Amino acid sequence: MPEIKNLKKAAKRILKAIQEKEKILLYGDADLDGVASVVIVKEAIENLGGEIEKVYFPDREKEGYGITREAVKDLLDFSPALFLTLDCGIGNVKEVDLIQEKGFEVIILDHHKMLPEVPKASIICNPRQESDSYPFKELATAGIAYKLAKCMFSIAGKEFGAERFLELAALATLADLMPLKEDNEKIVREGILALKFTKREGLKALIELKKMEVFNILEVRRKIVPPLNAAMAVDHLSEAYLLFTEKDSKKAKERAKNLIEKAKLRKKEIIKITEEVIERMRPDEVIVFEGDKNWPLVLLGAIASRICQKYKKPVFLYKKRKDASPGAVRTPKGIDSVKAMENCRELLITYGGHPQASGFRIKTENLEKFKECLFSYFKNLKL
Repeated sequence: MPEIKNLKKAAKRILKAIQEKEKILLYGDADLDGVASVVIVKEAIENLGGEIEKVYFPDREKEGYGITREAVKDLLDFSPALFLTLDCGIGNVKEVDLIQEKGFEVIILDHHKMLPEVPKASIICNPRQESDSYPFKELATAGIAYKLAKCMFSIAGKEFGAERFLELAALATLADLMPLKEDNEKIVREGILALKFTKREGLKALIELKKMEVFNILEVRRKIVPPLNAAMAVDHLSEAYLLFTEKDSKKAKERAKNLIEKAKLRKKEIIKITEEVIERMRPDEVIVFEGDKNWPLVLLGAIASRICQKYKKPVFLYKKRKDASPGAVRTPKGIDSVKAMENCRELLITYGGHPQASGFRIKTENLEKFKECLFSYFKNLKL
């Protein structure tokens, strides 16, 4: 069976960096898939004798999604280094150019849809690449990271299995709503079983506090995923990352309690803002396109999902800012949000994601033009 394009190449390059004691930076998206991917790759590298110089998650509220110019400035002091991006990067053509100009070598591990322009990274691992013969395209990035860890252990002749990472890959697959078939079905089935016997103090605390007795997909989605989804990036370290890597059981319990409380508040705020958006909507419009300076960016994906499910319309929500406004997009099954934005890409700073769940960043002065472009595109689709 073929393997993911460049997986072995990436594994060999990382092993070379470990052997030659190069600096290694891990840059992950701040959602659960990005966090799980970072933890998998970090622990695989450490288990093979390497060290991670820096782990960095962008603050979505302040910086937005993907590789940001603010992050590049923060990380310049670490150059030269091997720079791994996890669950982001495929839409960051200019930023990858900038990073490599500054002396970093970039490896991208991502599962988002490929765009017309591809970053000039040293290595790209993404099953959605046109030239990739790997038959299953629907892995979460944590699933790709798990396969990378297995490949690294295999090349290094290390018997220590990557199975310890299955619980993280399973949580990421469920949180990212990836289809539960083929590779993903196996990852989730085995990962949930591993979760029952987890040695991670943070997950043990979460399972105990949520009184989990039955371990199945429904229970994991209902009890474990929401607190992890409520995690924020604090000083560029995700609270979920800190929970996963916490060794002290007492601290782990405090972190888990904090995330459970945040999940309750998050749910209330999502309901409140969803109602605000519905009040603003016009029933005759083919899409929902709304924004506000007071809406937290980190909640917009969840809010857009609710509205999209209820009204069966494409939903574009954004946090209005002075210069550039970031946003989240959700579309009904069969409608490709990334393709819609490709049609308007001259107006956008960055965009990308999955066909049904994506994001964008745009100069605030171009918001109205973007709306008009989208209206025109969707009217022609005859929804």
